[in-house]
Amino acid sequence: MEIAQDKNIKGSGTKRLFNNPILEKLSRSHFSIPLSILAIISTYLAYLALTYFNIELANFLTLFFIGFFSWTLGEYLIHRFVFHMDDDKRWKRWITYTFHGIHHDYPKDKDRIVMPPAGAILISSIIFGAFWLIIKEYAFAFVPGFLIGYLLYAFIHYAIHAYQPPKNFLRWLWIYHSIHHYKHPDKYFGVSSPIWDFVFNTIPKKK
Repeated sequence: MEIAQDKNIKGSGTKRLFNNPILEKLSRSHFSIPLSILAIISTYLAYLALTYFNIELANFLTLFFIGFFSWTLGEYLIHRFVFHMDDDKRWKRWITYTFHGIHHDYPKDKDRIVMPPAGAILISSIIFGAFWLIIKEYAFAFVPGFLIGYLLYAFIHYAIHAYQPPKNFLRWLWIYHSIHHYKHPDKYFGVSSPIWDFVFNTIPKKK
């Protein structure tokens, strides 16, 4: 399957999402800004884990990689059950379109491929708070891995929509996500990893 050129892809432009100019501005961002912020937060949390909480390196690395792998599941669940949940109610339609539907309508809008800084900081704070309640100080080792997993996903997602597919083995990522966008929006919810699509059988059936 070849990826369509821009002239054949629907929604190559952009669209105003909010009438309020401040909210509209906050809904847009260059991808490097939120990713840089989250990278700094991840680094600081890891620093505190190793210095202030004196978590042993072996334990830190174990929790970090568990957090990193956990993101792949989080990515799948959020994409499938939040961004593509049934829009049978008005508030559900608002959530799905504001956070993801507009991206499906305008997939080449580079300012809305990655979560903007305000949303990224808010969501990462909620994630940290939730894991702090569960595993206490070990959240300082687990959450950095989880956030780095998100950073990798966000970078891959941006690259898929902003650049032409490479002529190497990574090309399949472009093809995989393009099938979700342009052929089967109810399948292929993984972006950085296809593993959970196979686990939960959300892959298109071959004819």
